[in-house]
Amino acid sequence: MNENLNIAKTYDPKEFEERIYKTWEEGKYFTPEVDKNKKPFTIVMPPPNITGRLHLGHALDNSLQDYLIRVKRMQGYSALWLPGEDHASIATEVKVENELLKEGLKKKEMGREAFLDKVWEWSDKYRDTIRTQLKKMGVSADFTREAFTMDENLNKAVKTVFVKLHEKGLVYRGNRIVNWCPKCMTAISDAEIEYEERDGHFWHINYPVIGTNEVLEIATTRPETMLGDTAVAVNPEDERYKHLIGKKLLLPLVNREIPIIADDYVDVEFGTGAVKITPAHDPNDYQVGKRHNLPELIIMNENGTINEHGGKYAGMDRYEARKAIVEDLKEGGFLVKIKDHNHNVGCHDRCQSIIEPMISKQWYVKMEELAKPAIEVVRNKEVKFVPERFDKIYFNWMENIQDWCISRQLWWGHRIPVWYCQDCGEMIVSIEDVTTCTKCGSHKLEQDNDVLDTWFSSALWPFSTLGWPDKTEDLEYFYPTDVLVTGYDIIFFWVARMIFSGLNSMEEIPFKTVLIHGIVRDSQGKKMAKSLGNGVDPLDIIDKYGADALRFMLITGNAAGNDIRFYEEKVEGARNFANKIWNASRFVMMYLDKELMEKYKDCKDYSIADKWILSRANTLVKEVTDNIEKYEIGLASQKVYDFMWNEFCDWYIELVKPALYGEDEKAKGVVLNVLFDVLVTGLKLLHPVMPYITEEIFTHLQEEEKTITVSKWPEYKEELRDELVEKHMNLIIEAIKAIRNVRAEMNVPPSRKAKVMIYALEGREAFENGRVYFEKLASASEVTFLSSKTEAPENAVTAVTKGAEMYIPLLDLIDVEKELERLSKEKEKLEKEIERVEKKLSNEGFVKKAPEAVIEEERAKGEKYKEMLNAVLERINSLN
Repeated sequence: MNENLNIAKTYDPKEFEERIYKTWEEGKYFTPEVDKNKKPFTIVMPPPNITGRLHLGHALDNSLQDYLIRVKRMQGYSALWLPGEDHASIATEVKVENELLKEGLKKKEMGREAFLDKVWEWSDKYRDTIRTQLKKMGVSADFTREAFTMDENLNKAVKTVFVKLHEKGLVYRGNRIVNWCPKCMTAISDAEIEYEERDGHFWHINYPVIGTNEVLEIATTRPETMLGDTAVAVNPEDERYKHLIGKKLLLPLVNREIPIIADDYVDVEFGTGAVKITPAHDPNDYQVGKRHNLPELIIMNENGTINEHGGKYAGMDRYEARKAIVEDLKEGGFLVKIKDHNHNVGCHDRCQSIIEPMISKQWYVKMEELAKPAIEVVRNKEVKFVPERFDKIYFNWMENIQDWCISRQLWWGHRIPVWYCQDCGEMIVSIEDVTTCTKCGSHKLEQDNDVLDTWFSSALWPFSTLGWPDKTEDLEYFYPTDVLVTGYDIIFFWVARMIFSGLNSMEEIPFKTVLIHGIVRDSQGKKMAKSLGNGVDPLDIIDKYGADALRFMLITGNAAGNDIRFYEEKVEGARNFANKIWNASRFVMMYLDKELMEKYKDCKDYSIADKWILSRANTLVKEVTDNIEKYEIGLASQKVYDFMWNEFCDWYIELVKPALYGEDEKAKGVVLNVLFDVLVTGLKLLHPVMPYITEEIFTHLQEEEKTITVSKWPEYKEELRDELVEKHMNLIIEAIKAIRNVRAEMNVPPSRKAKVMIYALEGREAFENGRVYFEKLASASEVTFLSSKTEAPENAVTAVTKGAEMYIPLLDLIDVEKELERLSKEKEKLEKEIERVEKKLSNEGFVKKAPEAVIEEERAKGEKYKEMLNAVLERINSLN
């Protein structure tokens, strides 16, 4: 036994996780070099927002990336996992504004520079928090290359792209409809809208048809927007309204004439079949307005109050105006009815204000030209989605794409690189800061106050982080990246934009594969949210169970693209698995004998158990490696779990204990080498999902390699594959299980030995070679083999499997006197029950009054008791 065993007796991840991560950092194992003799493999980390702590979704996303990068590192690639954070313009600005308000400070009063100083303080604090959390999770990212979307080189990339797109005529400034937040007073993207079901109303309003006695009844959920109506639309095929097409209406309260137009957009079945058209305040109406050249009348200010076009309602908040308008419609006889209506309302996810669609002067990117090649590279599989079904979401969005609003009315972010001359009105677009007007020479220049949409900078992430627009060594070697790992909820917000940006700026795809995962839900299947109070902090779970257990729970058994339910019991189960591996490894280490292992390292005198576990481990290497290549990470982890828990720990270690405890030096030396090799293989295959425990065991198990992180990934060896041995060993294991089950059913203690007679249906040689395993694991006092079933003894217990029938003399399993005593008591008990039932059924009063179902139930009980009694009597007779 190894007296110098120095690994801790009990598994305690708190004791070594932090220590190990420091060792990894000091060893610079996660910092790959540009090495022309190695193949590169690159992943860029989806940058988390600097708005707070990471959640379980981040834990899942990063665990999957870490799995892939650790495998590739061990396979000999120059593997770069580039981490970083996103400045998250609007989310961060809202957070900082709210924090400052607690101190009595207001953004506008502070001024732009002072406010931005505060945001940079916030940024530094939360970037550090995120970095700490990532390291706690064991991510093997290269923090020497860490990027931030507001870094100077990334800022340069953003300005360069903007200017180049402008030069190509793909960036323009114009009036289009946007999602407007009246509280934050900025345009926002679709990604920043949350839809909530709210109780609302349909207001039915009569619009008089000029020159007739007719009215058109329309229904709206936003009566205040009628101030900006410039038409009412009906379906050209709607027989009710065909005669009115081309006529004019008098807009109630406003007394402005507006036309009745025909458009297929109108659903005949919905509402009244007549739709008010407000091009400046509804995205669908905006498209209708463009088709019919309708005026676009903006009736709201940026803060959500009614502007000068609202007449008497000017200055009112939109909802205050709504109340006043409804009252005036009622008073004027225009209001027909009010119907309750439950509908989805778009709210800004940061401040919860209801979004106001509104035409606004913004900067846009023309998307049609950029979208075409981006669609093509996915269609021809240059970029592959895993699972493949998600490319449908991509195509649906890209093929119906609208021009992209890229400006935001904020201070935090990449300021738009456009300057306006205050003297001659010249607009100058430039990467470098401009101090002199290129047209008139004036120095009175003002830079555009807006910043760019956060998605504009994150769209450049795969190449801006590697140094673009400069021609860096990293960019040349590590681009294009290999795989992007992300959730299905941002396929079009981010993935699509990275693809067309990579093609436009680099003339090359940004990544070859997009691995899509689902979201982590609570145990009831609900999405986790602060408002629901069902969120889980990954650090709390790590503190309780260790990072390995959390990672294992998130990855193992889960398929790409599917949502995951979080159960703490599963994390506990993962920790139990880690504990089992720990104890099994300690057991192996206790018996390791270097001299003996060296002496017999080339000896191939393997037992059937040795051949079996070597073949199984070898098969596992092939299957797991193949699964990983197909991004079946959850399946790969599950296979390693099944092998390590069941085949290695529960079976092989138990099967070879006789050799470890015995006096046969050679047998022991061979077994120790097999134990060592298989344990090392298992640890390496387990390492990508459970990096900490595998590192701690690996470094104590051997001294040749400093770390498992850059050790060689196991390779499949054809010569170790032995399907016949695997089949034969499985026959033995199934036979032992069957005998154990029989003994357990009869409550026979393991200490009571019994003869086992085996009639082999197949693989008799295997059973004969495994005789010792039956003695050790099936409590066999003696194992004999039968030539035919007729040789089986009478009065024996039988256990049957696919490969054999096992017979155990009953008297070997039980103490006859004690069993007869037990059976006698059972007989008396059953006789009493039968007597009770018969007495009940012979009672005329019971039979007349009791329901038929109750009587039948009693009869059935009586029959059952009689069957049981007969079985007991047969057993007593056989024992006598």
